[in-house]
Amino acid sequence: MIAEEVWLIEPSGPLRGDVEVRGSKNGVSKHMVAAMLGTGESSIHNAPEVGEVGITAAMLEALGIHVRIDGPEIRIEPGEHIEPRVPDAFTGLNRIPILMLGPLLHLAGEAFVPLVGGDPIGRRPVNFHVEALRSMGAEVEVGDTGIYAKAGRLRGTRIELPYPSVGATETVLMSAVLAEGKTVLKNAAMEPEVVELALFLQRMGARIELSPDRRIVIEGVERLRGASTWLNGDRIEAFSYLAAGLVTGGEVRVHGCPQDRLVTAITTLARMGADFEINDQYLCATAPPEGLRAAAVQTDTHPGFMTDWQTPLMVLFTQSQGMSVLHETVFENRLVYVPALQKMGCEIEVFDQCLGGPACRYHDTNARHSAVVRGVSKLKGADVTLPDIRAGFSAVLAAAVADGPSTLRGVHHIERGYHRPFQQFASLGLNIRRQR
Repeated sequence: MIAEEVWLIEPSGPLRGDVEVRGSKNGVSKHMVAAMLGTGESSIHNAPEVGEVGITAAMLEALGIHVRIDGPEIRIEPGEHIEPRVPDAFTGLNRIPILMLGPLLHLAGEAFVPLVGGDPIGRRPVNFHVEALRSMGAEVEVGDTGIYAKAGRLRGTRIELPYPSVGATETVLMSAVLAEGKTVLKNAAMEPEVVELALFLQRMGARIELSPDRRIVIEGVERLRGASTWLNGDRIEAFSYLAAGLVTGGEVRVHGCPQDRLVTAITTLARMGADFEINDQYLCATAPPEGLRAAAVQTDTHPGFMTDWQTPLMVLFTQSQGMSVLHETVFENRLVYVPALQKMGCEIEVFDQCLGGPACRYHDTNARHSAVVRGVSKLKGADVTLPDIRAGFSAVLAAAVADGPSTLRGVHHIERGYHRPFQQFASLGLNIRRQR
């Protein structure tokens, strides 16, 4: 049995330098699934080297989809025979199998996918996906081990999501593009990654209209062709490295992520006192000599403050002057990482009330989804185990400003979602070592 790798980190002063972010981890795997629908080869460029790509590629190969990965380029082409079942071995690894239901129904007339997984940040209900497919004419059964579906050609219909779920919106997009007739999706997610997926499908020949008030209209076509696309930079990764520079009193220039993907994040940091340099080549944030100010931030669907931005923000709160408040409204268990930060000296208290914003859908539950953070906290090195991707990155930031060495376990989570994080941190001057 191979011993799991750990990272040993010693604080080494301000982090400075340049980081080039590649395409979104949350976008690349969805594009890989969409490429199943083309009759020829599709190519995805500027792809990140993350574990999620390898997992998705292995699933596609198991289905009879040919995948070639060459650094930042991924080429995908359906084979002559499509296996309709995603193997049970992929149970719980990530959220991608549920998105394969629609494409497999188009390609094989039936589908089985194992239960979804991913980070333990809260419920990822499959009912939105299931009900959407049923409304389009599919027979769907949810069992203990996975979901089975079968259908002739799916039919266009009217669908209204109870919540603007990113995953459910993507399921409808990839199911409706080859359905018979028109599908009107109301209360759709409009995150940049969703729009990017819609644009890729349009390149493949799909007829998609993005309308105001969270409405998407899809007119089904008979076939889609292969297409090529360049992924925009990962806005989660970009924000994370901006926070890394700020929390250590340094300066990180982030290349490869357009400003328009970070509008709300930039304004939030500016309200805390950060100074920005923004041009067509990079974004850079620096803290004033007196330090950053406390803030009250509520996460929300796009264009609100992204839920994945709040983990590095939480560490930034611990190094800002005063009491900050974070209200999480997207995932009820997103604050699962707080105990690891508390172990490192972060003064954070979590509550089941809605703090820092209006009441959200978790206001009458026991979900501890709000946090009060005291800054400036004196952090200490510790031995911590990382529960998920974003928590892992936040622990690296805390270790970078602690008063002693830290040992981080479960670093595979970080490498599943960030492009070469070890090398990136080392290039910024962090004293970081691998150990097994």
